[in-house]
Amino acid sequence: MNNRQKQASEGEWAIITGASSGLGVAFARALARKGYNLVLVARREQPMRDLARELEQTFPIRVMVKSQDLGDPDSAVLLQEHLAGESIKPTVLVNNAAFAVSGLFLEQDPARLRAMLQLNIISLTDLTHVFGRQMVERGKGHILLVASVGAYTPSPFAAAYSAAKSYVLSLGVALDEELGPDVRVSVVSPGLMETEFHRVAGYTMKPSMRRSVLPPDKVAAIGLKALFNGRSSVVAGKLNTIGAFVSRLLPRSTLAKMTYNISKP
Repeated sequence: MNNRQKQASEGEWAIITGASSGLGVAFARALARKGYNLVLVARREQPMRDLARELEQTFPIRVMVKSQDLGDPDSAVLLQEHLAGESIKPTVLVNNAAFAVSGLFLEQDPARLRAMLQLNIISLTDLTHVFGRQMVERGKGHILLVASVGAYTPSPFAAAYSAAKSYVLSLGVALDEELGPDVRVSVVSPGLMETEFHRVAGYTMKPSMRRSVLPPDKVAAIGLKALFNGRSSVVAGKLNTIGAFVSRLLPRSTLAKMTYNISKP
């Protein structure tokens, strides 16, 4: 075993969900630079294979690729069992997998809505529960949950999505108190990003919104800095931070009306 292989075999492991594109890829690269071995989890296998090859050639780490539909109700247990079989005990979990549906609530496909809530709420909760328990038993760990600036504001045209992200924000901040100080939980809330996420959601970005757009590597850096510095929540980007702060001062009905006027087609 050479020094590079030895360093990788002795390193700690981080799980990144939604690791086939966008923000998940940015988290993978950032954690690889920190020396973590990685477990990449998403449905699309080939993009993760390509990323794994790139990272293993660049950094002295190991990368495992796990093609899995995290929308499956048993996904958290199946992933835990798979990693246990490989003797992998992760000390970092980045709960990033999510998707959005946009448009008028009553015009959205009910099956698509349920699938979104299964992934964005239930699967995220299950993963946090399964791996959070392991981390507590070992006396150390870090869990990063990805929410959204929509968590701070009732959002017409993305009503169920923003409600789900409000759940993620509340869950993460509460769990940081429950599990700390040995296991830290942090929530990062990005706004618009230069990824395929909003295109897949069918969201049309207005020119006035482009000032707040951030590259995914910037969001990943902000989230991981908060996580490893023990901050329970952080909003990514100055304009988004101002918006989240203002949202605490206004009635929720006013926020909903403002968001409606900004977002309506």
